[in-house]
Formats: sequence, structure tokens, C-alpha cells
Amino acid sequence: MPTQVAYLGPKGTFAEQAACTLAKLENLSEPEFIPCTSLRSVVEHLANKDCEAAVVPIENSVEGGVTATLDSLWTFPDLFIQRAVILPIRHALISSGNINEISEVLSHPQALGQCSEWLRKNLPMAIQLPTNSTSEAVRMVQGSKFRAAIGSKESSSSLEGLSTVAFPVNDAPGNCTRFVLLSDKEEINDGTEDIASFAFSLHANIPGALLAALKCIAELGLNMSRIESRPSKRELGEYIFFIDIELKKNSENIRAELNKLLEPLCENIIYFGSYKNTLKS
Repeated sequence: MPTQVAYLGPKGTFAEQAACTLAKLENLSEPEFIPCTSLRSVVEHLANKDCEAAVVPIENSVEGGVTATLDSLWTFPDLFIQRAVILPIRHALISSGNINEISEVLSHPQALGQCSEWLRKNLPMAIQLPTNSTSEAVRMVQGSKFRAAIGSKESSSSLEGLSTVAFPVNDAPGNCTRFVLLSDKEEINDGTEDIASFAFSLHANIPGALLAALKCIAELGLNMSRIESRPSKRELGEYIFFIDIELKKNSENIRAELNKLLEPLCENIIYFGSYKNTLKS
């Protein structure tokens, strides 16, 4: 029976590449890929049981955490991360014209941010316009000589009249994005996972409250590889903290240990799962 996998479309996005890679790594049965128009809709597809899995970007080496993904994970606490893959991201400038004619550059906000210095130096007068995805941007510039898109080189291969004007255009040569495969079923921890991810909100915004929580995590003797805050959206100054910790072998009881340490200090704790993290070249 096919396994339906939602991702940020349309076809040709880096998210589609990640979805295909993660489906292979997890040996998903007959994967059927469903393109969605936004990251929120990708997660909602899974939460509403319109698919069996979903793939979303969670962190970029240049722009940091992908806020739409983090906010969605907090909104839907019954979803879990099954696996992660880190993909190198090499952006291209794609257009029907040449670089001297370009006055508008379209792409996903994350991609525009990852190429901001290149754009400042090479197209300082061009207006930057955000789109839902890099692949959508490529389709929107087809046939226009004054518009260009930032996306993957592959995304323009099936569209007539488009060519790669410049490559690569990302500011950091080591630019990469971590994508995660989500499921509504929590995997059983077998002690071989690389990372555990969770988030929490504190009872009160008082001096030392966050430090006390972080000290509890430090007591486990595990390295925090990522800590990031997002506003709770309830009141100014109230935050949600997203944490990744690097696991050691035989860390089967990590969720129970975290809950035991953090429950007295936290209003809410959401555990996203422990999982393997794969680097693809």
C-alpha cells in the first residue's frame, strides 16, 4: 500500500529532494509524494491524517531555525520526528533574461536570506519578492527578462526558456539545511539514535528560570547542539525554547529522564522524538 508523504512543493524544490532521500532511508513502502503550498499546510496534512508522513526543513546553517516549522510542531504536539537528513544547498539564479536586465528577484524568504550578500553585491537595485517556495519562484519568472528566481538548478530543467544565469549564489559555501521526516506515531527508542528534540515553556518569566531548566538538562551529561527561542504568541516576553541534545549509546529512557527533571519548572513540555541524523553529500 502506498505511503503518502507531504512536502513543500511544487515539484523541483529542495524539500522534494529531501522527501525522496528520507523515504529511501526509512524504506517507506511505495512512497507517493504530495506537494503542498506552505510549510504549515505540510504539517496540517499529517495532523489531519491526510497523509502518513511529512517532510519539512527545520534548520539552516545560515538562517537558523525555520520558524514556520518550529511553530507548527508546537501547535501539533502529537507529531514526532522519525529521521533527519542534512542536505547541501546550492542556489542558482534562474531567468529568461541576462543579469543586466534583472530588476526583481523572487524566492522563498529562507533562500533570499541565504543569498543576501551575493544579491547586495551583484544585484543591489533589484527588488526582492518572497514566494511560498523556490520552485514556485522559478515558475513565476518564466518568460520574463526582468525577473529572476533563486532556486535549484534542477528546478528549471523542465521549463522552456529558462537558464541558469549564475551558480552558486548562496553566500556560504557550506550552506546546508536539515530536513525532518514527521509521523503521527512515536518510534520506539532502541538506543542507536543520534539526537533527541523537545521544546518547553516555563511557568513564569522570572530571573534564573531558564538557567534552572538548562542546568537540569546539563545534569544528564549530554551536549545541547541547538537551543532556540520562539515567542509564545500569548504575551510579549514569553517564549518557547526548542532544544536538541546529542545522545550517547543506550539512551533509551531519555524522554522519561527529561520529564522528571523539567516538569517542576515547565508549564508545557513537548517531546518530538529521538532519531538518526544523516549527512548527505
